[in-house]
Amino acid sequence: MSLDDFRITSGKQFKLAAFDAGSKPLSTGSKASDTAHLAELGGQLDAVQDIFYAEHKHKLLIVLQGMDTSGKDGTVRSVFRSFDPLGVRVASFKAPTPEELARDYLWRVHAQVPRKGEIAIFNRSHYEDVLITRVHGWIDDAECKRRFRQIREFEQMLVETGTTIVKCFLHISKAEQKQRLEERIADPQKHWKFDMQDLAERKFWKEYQQAYEDAIAATATPEAPWYIVPADSKSHRNLMVAEILRAIFDKLRPDYPPPKPELAKVVVE
Repeated sequence: MSLDDFRITSGKQFKLAAFDAGSKPLSTGSKASDTAHLAELGGQLDAVQDIFYAEHKHKLLIVLQGMDTSGKDGTVRSVFRSFDPLGVRVASFKAPTPEELARDYLWRVHAQVPRKGEIAIFNRSHYEDVLITRVHGWIDDAECKRRFRQIREFEQMLVETGTTIVKCFLHISKAEQKQRLEERIADPQKHWKFDMQDLAERKFWKEYQQAYEDAIAATATPEAPWYIVPADSKSHRNLMVAEILRAIFDKLRPDYPPPKPELAKVVVE
């Protein structure tokens, strides 16, 4: 299987249930080998990111979405650990503040999109406004459809002004989420990760799966595709996201800015 098998560019016939959260299509079969491969990829990506930043031409937006415990934080730590922090920025979108609520829901998001030469990672994103809001009935179906259209148009505008968008749904199973929550409860050093609200949201598992399926189907386009990343395996999740990044850089083919001949005459005293 290839990355294209997990790349969604159209909502036609898309079903989230068709993807197995426990599969490891890119794995070598050994966790140690996968981890070593990720480290190798990290070095390659770091080198390309240096060129990407220096070129100051492209903008890259990476959206990480997924259920609680799907590994959004872990993906950022593992995949981007070797990147130059000068060219990478993480934006986390939590419950909106009163100031943000007083404006349109995309206002706070637009302020965080990447600049030229920058990689912006959204740890949760504007998609929260068609997920939790829908599951809990804070918006009706008509408003949700309007927001799907607005999101498509917002992302299209970003693409047309030079931003490459990659959206990753970190797909875990309900059983795996249960295990990860139990691990947080059992380990005192992980208590800081545990929030009782996670248990409350878990009761809406079926509703969230449907909301994600609808959101992905409604907003997947060739210009702003979704990737369904099987995430029951943390090492495979990280490896797949890294491979997606490599494919994106291979397509963008960044290059250092042209040399400046006039500098040949410059003498540093």
